[in-house]
Amino acid sequence: MKQLSLVAAFSFVILAGSAQKKGTLTITYLSTVESLQTRVTPTWYGNAKFGIFIHWGLYSVPGWATPIGTPDKVTDWEFFYTNNPYAEWYLNSLRIKGSPTELYHKKKFGAGFDYYDFSKQFSEGVKNWKAEEWASLFKAAGAKYIVITSKHSDGFTLFPSSVPHPLMPKEKINSPTDLVKKLEIAARSTGLKFGVYYSGGLDWSFVHSPITKIWPDLFENIPKSNAYSAYADMQLYEIIHRYKPDILWNDISYPVKGDMPGILAELYNTNPDAVINDRWRQFPQLTNFDTPEYVVYDSISKRKWESCRGIGYSFGYNRMEDGKQFLSSDQLIDMLIDIVSKNGNFLLNVGPMADGTIPAAQANRIFEMGKWLQLNGEAIYDTRPWLKATGITGDSVQVRFTQNDTSLYAILLGEPKTNTIKLPFITTTQITSITLLGYNKTLKWKQEGNTIIIQYPSDAKLKYAYSFKITPKAYL
Repeated sequence: MKQLSLVAAFSFVILAGSAQKKGTLTITYLSTVESLQTRVTPTWYGNAKFGIFIHWGLYSVPGWATPIGTPDKVTDWEFFYTNNPYAEWYLNSLRIKGSPTELYHKKKFGAGFDYYDFSKQFSEGVKNWKAEEWASLFKAAGAKYIVITSKHSDGFTLFPSSVPHPLMPKEKINSPTDLVKKLEIAARSTGLKFGVYYSGGLDWSFVHSPITKIWPDLFENIPKSNAYSAYADMQLYEIIHRYKPDILWNDISYPVKGDMPGILAELYNTNPDAVINDRWRQFPQLTNFDTPEYVVYDSISKRKWESCRGIGYSFGYNRMEDGKQFLSSDQLIDMLIDIVSKNGNFLLNVGPMADGTIPAAQANRIFEMGKWLQLNGEAIYDTRPWLKATGITGDSVQVRFTQNDTSLYAILLGEPKTNTIKLPFITTTQITSITLLGYNKTLKWKQEGNTIIIQYPSDAKLKYAYSFKITPKAYL
């Protein structure tokens, strides 16, 4: 009860001094559903389209998991959790008797080596990490925002939390260096929006029984004590005031005894541009976007969504992934285009090594995405879905459509097979102009029924995906 009273008192003090400006008016949100529902979602998030997710923590030290596949194809959840391909779930996998992770851990580190003893190695290893190098890479990749795991499900924080853990010593559960702050400063200096991930629903430093199947284990594993609810509340207030995140990305769930409305009011009063995801399992009417994992929607969604996934099968660094599990730059670019055409954002994960090194195979892929976005970004950023998301050319190349206020973009997910491209569904006017992004010369075209036929220039030296800009906007 003492901890809960502390949260309530802390909330009152900081809320009293918080205000949000809108025009000439000052708006302060109260910690009620009614007050929070009056808030309009900021437009920046819907316009950003592409972000980088970063999973980094104690699990990056062993950096080990069995790369069996992705969760969207699972039919046997007990097998999946025993052989979990997510390296960030190392501790949970370690606690499953007879799992490949338990066998690896005993052989590599010894049966008596405690998972939280990785904290010393992790804290030593990050001393030469430079947040500026990450920020430069993510900017070059064309990302508009990043989201860093401040606390994953193992409970270890990437910042020296001032909230005491009731069960564990500070040196094993908190980074002595504020890695989140370093990255926040570096990211914002390059113009990137800054998001913070927090595992509100799972914390294995409070609950020691492993998750072995998705139902009911996953949600029964959520700590239910007053102590944990107070702990999570206070850490989120701490995160809000330390970093003023543009995105507060909660995972799995949030304690029912927690103060979600108070947290959101404080977030929005501290940062008027902030948004939250849907993984709180409470007050869904207050969330701003949905977060399917390793899944891309089949059609345009009216509600904003964000697909998150790793480049391979894991979010955390997994030394067992040899590249066969990785999507290519071409596949990642196509996925970005597909997601954006359906009103989504793409949150693509990188899993750094324990010392902060981003493996070359990951860095090279996102850098290639950035090179493509330099030429084709206007067909992605600040766009919205058209009347249709998908189509196919006359020679069977997949097409995705986006639009802004002035132009329609038809993006081919593959190299044109001939110099004559037939685009479906499009009706033009006499003043229609068509250009190829990255080539920037007006192309020859003609209308045949509801199809336009474009002459593709033989001297265009482009690759991956091909964006045709049609101005003024064509229509069905």
